[in-house]
Amino acid sequence: QVQLVESGGGLVQAGGSLRLSCAASGRTLSTYNMGWFRQAPGKEREFVARITWTNGNTYYTAYADSVKGRFTISRDNAKNTLYLQMNSLKPEDTAVYFCNAVDTRVYWGQGTQVTVSS
Repeated sequence: QVQLVESGGGLVQAGGSLRLSCAASGRTLSTYNMGWFRQAPGKEREFVARITWTNGNTYYTAYADSVKGRFTISRDNAKNTLYLQMNSLKPEDTAVYFCNAVDTRVYWGQGTQVTVSS
């Protein structure tokens, strides 16, 4: 069983930065595809970024258009942790951010709140 715990959310002014972390336990996730999603009030959960493992220890990243150039997804396999560096934050980035891990099943964390004030 995989457990994911997000942290690093908070209140920040527009233009500021935050780094989210997603700590995994229960299994080593180096070969899992992992990602970040977010859900704003009254809206559906949406894709933010993912990091995909390929054979040969190569990872590929992909981003939603709305965050491309501002957010960076990364992972530290030694720490079994996924990160999301968020720069140039905008009020529309306000949401609960969730990480997930995908192998034969999909695992989700409980989410961390990010609030960007204008």
